[in-house]
Amino acid sequence: MDELIVKALLGGSLIALFSGPMGCFVVWRQLAYFGDALAHSALLGVALSLATELPVTLAIAFTAAALALMLLKLRRGQQLADDTLLGILSHGALALGLVVLALIEPTNMNWMDYLFGDILALSWVDIGTAAAMATVALAILAWHWQPLVLIAVDQDLASVEGISVPRMELLFMLLLALVIALAIKIVGVLLITAMLIIPAATARIFSRGPTQMALLAALIGVVSVCGGVAGAFQWDLPTGPAIVVTALLLFLLTTLTNKPVGRI
Repeated sequence: MDELIVKALLGGSLIALFSGPMGCFVVWRQLAYFGDALAHSALLGVALSLATELPVTLAIAFTAAALALMLLKLRRGQQLADDTLLGILSHGALALGLVVLALIEPTNMNWMDYLFGDILALSWVDIGTAAAMATVALAILAWHWQPLVLIAVDQDLASVEGISVPRMELLFMLLLALVIALAIKIVGVLLITAMLIIPAATARIFSRGPTQMALLAALIGVVSVCGGVAGAFQWDLPTGPAIVVTALLLFLLTTLTNKPVGRI
């Protein structure tokens, strides 16, 4: 098998294993717009990387985490709704990223790679970095799984149970920022949120509980990556959009032909 295909399948699958469970929390808590906000901040992370020569993944993770922390700060004592704050931060970060890119005038920047991803450009170093970061993140997620699920169900109940809701909120946002940073090379800024919510929404149709849904979402994400990469090679398609289209087809197929088996 061609080395490009092997690297694309391996790198994409590693990220899908992490983004699937995280996408479940996005679906449960109706945070798709928050995922979009973090995705838009990724362009500012790219600009920061080009300006400071930091690794792209690290710069994007730092920028997305900073936006998440800023949102937590602004939510306290503000009269504005969350979606308003998200809109301000999301489009503000996107505009600032474009301004910084215009100032530094990168000569070798391929906009399409950042907007729609370029999974075929993954190196073994990228894959190793993704594997290490995803392993650590999955271990943290597994360790705090029950508190995070309980907060997704009812924050007041979680507080009664002695769970520190602000601390878990911060942990969740930082993990989501890490997903955005890892997925930028797979599906790009514009399609990251789709890879978070579509596999999770598909998994919900078949799931009777949170853990089962998380595992199915990861599996569906891996299948979407494999199908998208195969389709991209077969018909010479852009790989990132092909992965998302595969996930969409799986969602439509299961939604139209199956009834939910349970209620999460």
